[in-house]
Amino acid sequence: MGVLVAELERWQAAKNLVSSATLADVWTRHIADSIQIFNLASERKRWLDLGSGGGFPGLVIGICLAERGEGQIDLVESNARKCAFLRHAARVTGARVKVHAARIEEIVGSFAGAVDVVTARALAPLPQLLAWCEELLRTGALGVFPKGQHLDTELTDSARYWKIQATTVSSVTDDAGRILMVRSAERRADP
Repeated sequence: MGVLVAELERWQAAKNLVSSATLADVWTRHIADSIQIFNLASERKRWLDLGSGGGFPGLVIGICLAERGEGQIDLVESNARKCAFLRHAARVTGARVKVHAARIEEIVGSFAGAVDVVTARALAPLPQLLAWCEELLRTGALGVFPKGQHLDTELTDSARYWKIQATTVSSVTDDAGRILMVRSAERRADP
C-alpha cells in the first residue's frame, strides 16, 4: 500500500485525485476505509467499482486481490486524467484491476451477471446508486456502499421508489459512517 500512497502523493498536485484535506490522513481516510470494504466481502472474486476517482476503494481492493492471488476488480471512471493515474497505479502496485474510461450509465449493464460485488464510494445518493446497480443486484451482485451520517435519510428517500433488502455495518474509520450492504433492490410499481 505504501507504493500506492507514494504515487497518489506524487500525482495529486497535477491531477487532483482526492480532496487535499484528506491527503494528510490518507492511511485512515482512504487506505483503511477501502480495506474495510474489501473485508466485508473478501471471499468474492469479481468486483466492480463505480466512479473510481482516485482509486478508493478500487485500487486498494485490487491490491488485496493480488495479495490473495485471485480475483479482479473493474474500475469505471469517466475522467481521462484519473484513468491515467488508475492504470499507472495498477501497473506499479500489481493490483488486479481493469480500468474502463466510460460513463457509468453507458457501461454498467455489461457487467450484469458477471460481478459478485459492486461498490461506489462518495459517488451519488442511494436512489441513484440503486438505479445504476439495479441489474447487477438482480443478477446476484452484492452492493457495498459506504455512506455517511445521512444514510437514514437516503434510505427513507429510496424506500419511496425501491423495496430494498439490506443491512448496515458501522464504519471502523468514521464514527458517523456506515456501510450499506444491499442484497437486493426492486423498483416499486407506483412510487
